[in-house]
Amino acid sequence: MRPDSYPVTIRLPPISDEAVVEIYDFLTDFVRIFESHYFGQIHRFYEDRSFDNLVHPKPDGHSPDSDPPF
Repeated sequence: MRPDSYPVTIRLPPISDEAVVEIYDFLTDFVRIFESHYFGQIHRFYEDRSFDNLVHPKPDGHSPDSDPPF
C-alpha cells in the first residue's frame, strides 16, 4: 500500500457462489494478463525503489551529489 493511500471500506452485496467464482476467475485472469504485459515496467519501478538502490544508487549521473547547487 502506498503511504499516502487510505483503506477503503467497500460494501459488497451478497451474490451466488457461481457469480463469486466467475468474478474471481475474471479478476485473476485480468491480473495475470496485466502483469505479463507490463512486467518490465512493474519490475523496473520496484527495482528502482529497492533498499539497495535507495542506499547505494546506481551511478547514472543524476545523483543529488552530482547536481550543481544552483
